[in-house]
Amino acid sequence: MTADTPRTPARGQWWSVVPLADLPPGSRRVVRAGTFTVGVFNLNGRIVAILDLCPHERVPICGGRVDGTTLPSSYGTFDWSRDGEIIACPWHGWEFDLVSGACLVHPGKRLRHFPVRVEDAVIYVQA
Repeated sequence: MTADTPRTPARGQWWSVVPLADLPPGSRRVVRAGTFTVGVFNLNGRIVAILDLCPHERVPICGGRVDGTTLPSSYGTFDWSRDGEIIACPWHGWEFDLVSGACLVHPGKRLRHFPVRVEDAVIYVQA
């Protein structure tokens, strides 16, 4: 390799992706972190980063609806919870927990998370 040859970033490099002020609670951004397209979500102050790829059919997921889900409820009632923590794939509607990455209907399918840190009011993702 010569001095003019571009280097591939080291695996696990931290990437500056978005100023914290540009990601208020309840919002998301789809950004590049190295070679990955990543969805960065502000879940009421908790910053989460996921690969923009649904593990079901490998299509972009980060543009999907972010909402809550129903919990086991007694007959005739629907208990709603986890508002703003569940993302639904825009293609087939599969729902995933943004915090844990778990699929709500198909155990074993998971979103890929990336480590996140906030430093000097900037969000960094390790990819």
